[in-house]
Amino acid sequence: MSSKMTDTTDATTPARGLRSVLPASLSLRDAGTLLGLVLILIVFASLNPVFLTAPNLLNILQQSSINACIALGMTFVIISGGIDLSVGPTAALSAVAGAALMAAGVPVPLAILAALATGMACGLFNGTLIAFAGLQPFIVTLGGLSLYRALALIFTGGNPIFGIPQEFRAVINGDVLGVPVPVVIIGVIAALLWVVLNRSPFGEYILAVGGNQEAARIAGVPVARTKITVYVMSGGLASVAALILTGRLGAADPTMGNLWELDAIAAAAIGGASLMGGKGSVVGTLLGAVILGSLRNGLTLMNVQAFYQLLATGIIIILAMLIDRATRGRG
Repeated sequence: MSSKMTDTTDATTPARGLRSVLPASLSLRDAGTLLGLVLILIVFASLNPVFLTAPNLLNILQQSSINACIALGMTFVIISGGIDLSVGPTAALSAVAGAALMAAGVPVPLAILAALATGMACGLFNGTLIAFAGLQPFIVTLGGLSLYRALALIFTGGNPIFGIPQEFRAVINGDVLGVPVPVVIIGVIAALLWVVLNRSPFGEYILAVGGNQEAARIAGVPVARTKITVYVMSGGLASVAALILTGRLGAADPTMGNLWELDAIAAAAIGGASLMGGKGSVVGTLLGAVILGSLRNGLTLMNVQAFYQLLATGIIIILAMLIDRATRGRG
């Protein structure tokens, strides 16, 4: 994809060039991802009749909602050519900050805003170091992984925070026309992000920066601001996921979010996002999250131990990268 932007003509209009080739290639990849999901559903339905029942399918969607939320933020970061390994600890820090305020009697809306602000501040810190200090995203967010986890543990003394208001829990554990609220929340967020990525100048900026940063800079794309913004988005969405889990559990644990970055990267990669940058899909990432959720649910119904599920996730990531490598540069 970067080769499409190396000559002078393309360098002056990087986003436009990317946009012209993007829809067809992504729709084809999304169709392949959807086919993979259908095959998984068929296999597990044949092995266990409970798998394809309506309650279990809703359960899969609800279980997948947290990973989908994290993965959507990760997708934007990956498209821009970066990576965010700190999403799990960011979620934990956001959760304990919001839960502590709720337990102290602060109005729930203010506590929610504080949790979101905490996650976005973590993303701002990451993005600023990457954009202005010239540090590699892997190193910065790896440091953030330790830093934010330590802050969450220090703040709580390593203990969970209870006392989550019942009204907050009731909303998170409720439903809208039979659809769990977390699924509705992620659906709304995904729709907004699809518009941002596919129908806004900022979406073009992200694609341009990930496709060829220097060409984007020459074309006048605000590279630093774009990078910072995607990390702020990633931190904010990590906070949303943390609030959903806090509402479901009725507590915020400073150890929350362990290996969430692995699941998020897996969902994005399955959905067609390239770790080389410049390519990704909101729809594909959602499908990737549901594939992982379906796989784990099916394996659980078959009484497969959890560490084999982790093995399956790792294999899926490698296969997704091999597919991306094999198809990169085609069409």
